Amino acid sequence: MRIVKARQISQLFFFVLFLWFCTVSTVGDAWWQLRGWPVNWFLQLDPLVALGTMLATRALYAGLLWALVTVGLTIFLGRFFCSWVCPFGTIHHLVGFLANRTRTLSEKVARNRYHPDQSVKYVILVFLLGAAAGDLMAHPPKFFLEQFLPWGLLLSACLLAGLVFTVTSMPSKKSAAGWLGLFAGAWILFGWFLSGHDLVGASLQTGLLDPIPLMHRSLNLVVLPFADGATYKLATSQRYTQQAWLIGMVFITAVLLNLRVPRFYCRYLCPLGALFGVLGRHALWRMGSNEAECSQCKKCEAHCEGACGPSREIRINECVLCMNCLDSCGDGFMGYRPSTSAAGEIAVTDLSRRGFVLSLISGVVAVPVTRLEGALGSGWAPGVVRPPGALAEDDFLKRCIKCGQCMRACPTNVIHPAGMQAGWEGLWTPVLDFRVGTSGCQYNCIACGHVCPTAAIRPITLDEKQGKNDFAEAGPVSLGTAFVDRGRCLPWAMDRPCIVCQENCPVSPKAIFTRQEYVTIRNGQFLVKAVRDRTVVLDKALLAPQSVATGDYFCLLTNQGDALRAKILENTQQDLVLGPDRPQPEAFKPGTSAQIQVLLKKPFVSPERCIGCGICEHECPVSGKRAIRVTAENESRSKRHALLLR
Repeated sequence: MRIVKARQISQLFFFVLFLWFCTVSTVGDAWWQLRGWPVNWFLQLDPLVALGTMLATRALYAGLLWALVTVGLTIFLGRFFCSWVCPFGTIHHLVGFLANRTRTLSEKVARNRYHPDQSVKYVILVFLLGAAAGDLMAHPPKFFLEQFLPWGLLLSACLLAGLVFTVTSMPSKKSAAGWLGLFAGAWILFGWFLSGHDLVGASLQTGLLDPIPLMHRSLNLVVLPFADGATYKLATSQRYTQQAWLIGMVFITAVLLNLRVPRFYCRYLCPLGALFGVLGRHALWRMGSNEAECSQCKKCEAHCEGACGPSREIRINECVLCMNCLDSCGDGFMGYRPSTSAAGEIAVTDLSRRGFVLSLISGVVAVPVTRLEGALGSGWAPGVVRPPGALAEDDFLKRCIKCGQCMRACPTNVIHPAGMQAGWEGLWTPVLDFRVGTSGCQYNCIACGHVCPTAAIRPITLDEKQGKNDFAEAGPVSLGTAFVDRGRCLPWAMDRPCIVCQENCPVSPKAIFTRQEYVTIRNGQFLVKAVRDRTVVLDKALLAPQSVATGDYFCLLTNQGDALRAKILENTQQDLVLGPDRPQPEAFKPGTSAQIQVLLKKPFVSPERCIGCGICEHECPVSGKRAIRVTAENESRSKRHALLLR
């Protein structure tokens, strides 16, 4: 079998497997739904996810140990993941192939030449890792002295320092030792300078451009909901996504750029590809020429997916192991073996040490500059309601990779990617939008925490969420508190009876209670013209037939200090038919004052009982901006947001 055919089979297999895992992320009890399928496996294979979370939290989660397999194979084989496993790379490969199939050999060669701007992806990688390493970079003395070099910290520090030697050129051991000392000294001085600074911290932003979270986000939140809109096989109704246009535009733009340059995203922007380039720089097995000089037919460069220049000095860190050069070389000059290329190799990037340092410092500094708006302090956004089990915001931003798994798994479609309401750091992180979907956050649902690959939303039990058994003393998990907007509430502002929010409150005893009040309707004062059995004839014919016969309206009759209120069962323009507690004809004679009143049950919220599930907000009949809305006050994940004194 040709090696290219084997690669295509591998690409197809892993792409179909990826689609399958996205499909079965649907909550349900069918065999093709979320019933033990390893839906996070591709995310766990992603070493950028593992490295980013390790730098931000100084811990490596058990599921992310799969990334060590990818790292080990990359060190041994080279950048195999990009052309053999990555589903996003498969899409780029296919679109680029279709776009270039009619071009001439010289045009293909021109489009596959190496460009110095391919080092941009290394700048992006270092910047994102710098943002994730904010705590590590800013507080090294504290961590070293107080935490006694825990393994997570030591490994994170070694990896961060190691990037200096793998991304940039180190011509000699003496130079390497000098740069190591300079790096360590600058690190400690930087840490002492920023030690104790409240704004300095870690923020995990790798998921913005990491192809595996990007693919999960795009398929889960845009492609699958759009494709399922006509069949509803994956959902009982149309699933919606906030920010879908932006997520879709990023995905489509990345794909369509292949029409201009094959694998544009992989060559210029992909931070995971940059990390693989670093890891595979000294791979044991590598592509290369068997002879110093070849026929220069350029067929290898015409079909190269990485623009690594296989016919000349090959840029080994740019080679994505597409094997096209090996397959297209008719003279047998190209080979894949455990030795360097006979024509020579370029094993470093165009990223200078100065560029590396500037990118790293920019990533570290970008986080405190972003936090100057006070989003993690007194200026926190109460409209950002996180899913149940979400960590405190500072820790949440250290772990969330914006993959959209929690949003895909939510059965009520109430979890959505955030826009700018969560700040720049919170872009595309999960927030609850109770207006969209089929309900609020269900009282007996804990799906989101059990699919989160990095425990940004920790897995909780139903007992913990509901505050039962061992968690009875702590009480239920609270997402926030509902507040009644009296300016929009039907009973409060419009004299219209409504108890929808109170009826749908799932808490027992209910967090929403009502207080009754009889209110005279507009133009609701009359005089009695006559009383016949249960019928009261008014002196004016101003009512619409049956307009006050809903069961919520009453007739109040007063005469010389006596008063009687009776329910209205039927009405015409001038006649009211009252209930069994009708007045005696002799007690209320013509000329008696009559008022038509509505019984209003005005809602109130008990903040000590409200869990912020948002069902009341979803069910509120006021369209647009709801008359009862949930905000993050009193959420369990942050004591600073407490609404009540404990």
